[in-house]
Amino acid sequence: MDTSPPERSHPWDPPRGRSERRTRVSSTTLSIIGTGRVGSGLARRAVDAGLDVVLSNSRGPETLTRLVAELGPRARAATPAEAAGTGDLVLASVPLSAHTRLPRAELAGKTVIDPMNYAPTPDWGSPELDGNELTSSELVQRHLAGARVVKALHNIGPTQLLNLFRPAGAPDRTALPLSGDDPDAKKEVADLLDILGFDTVDLGTLADSWRSEPNTPLYAIPYLGRPPADFTDVQDVVAWAQQAPGVPVPRARVKELATAAVRGPAGFRMQ
Repeated sequence: MDTSPPERSHPWDPPRGRSERRTRVSSTTLSIIGTGRVGSGLARRAVDAGLDVVLSNSRGPETLTRLVAELGPRARAATPAEAAGTGDLVLASVPLSAHTRLPRAELAGKTVIDPMNYAPTPDWGSPELDGNELTSSELVQRHLAGARVVKALHNIGPTQLLNLFRPAGAPDRTALPLSGDDPDAKKEVADLLDILGFDTVDLGTLADSWRSEPNTPLYAIPYLGRPPADFTDVQDVVAWAQQAPGVPVPRARVKELATAAVRGPAGFRMQ
């Protein structure tokens, strides 16, 4: 009788028999470059989970005084270069169009979490992304050649992130997808997300990260639920999405939606 484990049909299927419980690392320092809704939301969740956070933005540490005060003693402000050099992991929460302004030298050797999504505008676009020659995370990895980029936290809104976290083993624990080329970096990010209260599903390499990008079944909608039926204006839907408490999405559902994804045109199309 053959007792060897079955062949994995997808990169996100974990090997049979291996525990998926992550190791909690209480001494982790998370650095955040960019303090918009995503960066600020993750900072709040990280501090609440007991992590130290270093915040930075393009306007300077003095502009973060109020946010740091709200977050408490586990948070402090720095420049992007200082934040990059300090954190065990770094969230690069800037517009994709600004990714080339990330501190490349200071991020060398670091695990960088990429929550950026492609949103072409009349002022900026990428023919390589438009033609699906690269994913947006491959573009970021090319710029941050010395870093280890992991695509994560890009398909769930900050409000849902702050509402859907659960302890490990909870029956309604939500899972988030991640992608990356370095297995150790992906484990670091999976460990972080476990501390923050989420399971993870490994979708494969950065080239596979399109499976959870905009215009796929796994992007945003599963975590939001259905908008009110009387919403017909796009702005109303967007405002609702920013405030919706969210719907738990288990690991099995994330795998199902990733399998169903069909690659189409990349990115949001802003009007």
